[in-house]
Amino acid sequence: MPELVRCAWCGADALYQAYHDTEWGVPLHDDRALFELLTLEGAQAGLSWITVLRKRDNYRAAFANFDPAVVACFTEADQAALMLNPGIVRNRLKISSTIGNARAFLAVQAEFGSFDAYLWRFVDGRPIQNALASLKDAQASTPLSDALSKDLKKRGFRFVGSTICYAFMQAAGLVNDHTTDCFRHGEVAALSSRPL
Repeated sequence: MPELVRCAWCGADALYQAYHDTEWGVPLHDDRALFELLTLEGAQAGLSWITVLRKRDNYRAAFANFDPAVVACFTEADQAALMLNPGIVRNRLKISSTIGNARAFLAVQAEFGSFDAYLWRFVDGRPIQNALASLKDAQASTPLSDALSKDLKKRGFRFVGSTICYAFMQAAGLVNDHTTDCFRHGEVAALSSRPL
């Protein structure tokens, strides 16, 4: 059986490959999962994605399985305890931004009915289908990620620069950036063509 061709960025690491093969680029519509992904993308700033991916279970335990209603109520004492947690990225700004982002997330849910409804408006409810021949064709940000970043910041979110927003859009399936030689490109495109 021939070996599967994957996007070059996931390399040979089994955890990275599993994430690539089952999650990355799949259209995501669950608010809890979207809050998790937005948090982890922000935590990645200045680090590699595999570093954060290896800590994901620790993040889930530390941040109440990414229930924004619970995280929004975290206190100064909770933040101090998180700074002592070796299982997460112990960066004071990233920890406090997660709590602030949970509060902003709840405000978006209250305004739009769900974060999902808010987010998918940026692509008119349909994932963008790119046709990248190789990793070198990928962009770090786009005018759309600029717009999402600007709007999130206006709503009080932090660690949501345009590059972080584009990585979030790729991961959450708002854009299909699997390279055309990757076995997941067509599979993700087929998922995206179904009614949302």
